[in-house]
Amino acid sequence: MEVKLWNDKRDREMYDNFADLYAIIKTTEKLEKAYVRDLISSVEYEPECLKLLAQFKTLTSTLKVIVPSVDRFMDTYKMDCPAALNRLVTSGVPATVEHRQASAGANNTSAATVAECVQYFITAMDTLKLNMYAVDQVHPVLADLLAALNKLSMLPPDFEGRVKMKEWIARLSKMGAADELTEQQSRQLHFDLESSYNLFMAALPNLGS
Repeated sequence: MEVKLWNDKRDREMYDNFADLYAIIKTTEKLEKAYVRDLISSVEYEPECLKLLAQFKTLTSTLKVIVPSVDRFMDTYKMDCPAALNRLVTSGVPATVEHRQASAGANNTSAATVAECVQYFITAMDTLKLNMYAVDQVHPVLADLLAALNKLSMLPPDFEGRVKMKEWIARLSKMGAADELTEQQSRQLHFDLESSYNLFMAALPNLGS
């Protein structure tokens, strides 16, 4: 006996989206485990992870009314995928970006890397000044900034700019791609960026010393 999961086109589309979300979570879990077990290289891992993060962000934005909580979705379908939950919801960036370090034995304090950090700080602040508050507009520039800061091995692990960017990225990762920052959130983010930028510039004379 055939069992129909849907009664109309709308129901069918909903279940198709559920299937896509289920597949993205499962694929991310396998990708994370493969990376941890050194079965794939960083070069292979990062673009695949970025693609899954983008797909996840787009799909959860579409389903935000039906699936307000990814944790609850995973519980409902008995998905034991802690690595995927961490990467997709908590972190929001690939492990290679989150933990990227300079090449072994080299203190990366080159002028080019410093300039890259400055560029991404300014880009992030300009994004907010242009009233671009959507998650899919803000998240990428913050991820780029965090990746650039992680290249500077001489910055302390608890450097405020790095810590705050991780916190903001984690917060944005829990929102849908089309969601927008409130006025209060955008002002706080701009303040955090500006204060982190000032601390970064103040730290430059000490890098390499």
